[in-house]
Parts: sequence; C-alpha cells; structure tokens
Amino acid sequence: MRIGDKLISRQRIDEAIDEILSLRVQGLSQAEVAGITGVDRTFISRLETLGEIRKGGSMAIVGFPIANCDEIREVAAREGVDFVLLMTDKERWDWVRHKSGADLLNELLKLINTVRSFDKVILIGSDERLELMKGLMDRHTQVSTIVIGQSPMTGDVYLNPDKLRDMIVNLKGQ
Repeated sequence: MRIGDKLISRQRIDEAIDEILSLRVQGLSQAEVAGITGVDRTFISRLETLGEIRKGGSMAIVGFPIANCDEIREVAAREGVDFVLLMTDKERWDWVRHKSGADLLNELLKLINTVRSFDKVILIGSDERLELMKGLMDRHTQVSTIVIGQSPMTGDVYLNPDKLRDMIVNLKGQ
C-alpha cells in the first residue's frame, strides 16, 4: 500500500509483529525483544496493550448440561477465556458411552490435569457435581461456581450469558 511517497508492505509488518509476539511468548523481556528486532521497547509495550484482552491469570470454564453452549462459548471467547469445555446433556452422555473404562479414565485424568493448570476456573453444573469438581482442583486455583440445578440432572439448562459475563469480568478484576 502507498502512504505518501512510501510503499508499505503489510506482509512485512505482520511478520515483524509475529516475531515480536513469538519472542515475548518465549519469555524474553520487552527490552530483549527490542534489541533483537530493532524496534523501541515502548512500541512493544503499546503493541501488547493494543491486543490485550485481559490481565491476570489464565482462566477456564467447565460446565454441563448447558442448553446454550454456543452462546456461552461466544461470551467466553469475547472475554478472553483460555479454555472452555461445555456440553449438553446428550453430548456428555455420548462422550461417556463411546469409551471403554480405561479410555474414559485416561481422558478424565487428562482433563482434570488440564483444568488444574489454570489460575481461575468457573465450574457450572449441579450442586453435588460442583462439590466433587471443586475437590479436584489445585488448592492455588481460584474456583467459582454456578449452580444450575440439583443432582441428578436430566436435560439441558439455559445459562444466562450475562450472569457468566459478570462473573468473568469480576474474576478478571481481582
């Protein structure tokens, strides 16, 4: 694209930004990245501010049986949630039924390990399931819950997206 008498390559800009962000993700300081790429450290700071979705620790949401999974996923994506696992009642039973006992146990252990790695976790489900899930979390994990019914639950429950958004915003602010 032409700006005045300069010819600007959008591709070169995109590649430079990708390199800067990649180096930052690898743990290099802004000053180190500035030295490697030849840009001002303040540019890197402004670039990060421009793209910032949220501050604070990593966040996950796990919930079932949710009637409006797609709507809730959209809220989570807009708010910068790192990991989302939502299922309808049918999806959760299909997930369980189509696995051997060993496969189910292995997948559950992997999921628990994944969710335990987040700083903040929102759990959505029935009263008894939430207590069990909270017990599986790391003691350093900040856990918030949304009770959507009493155990045992059969059928999907509509989750108010504004209620979830408010909880996410509140957790981000802490």
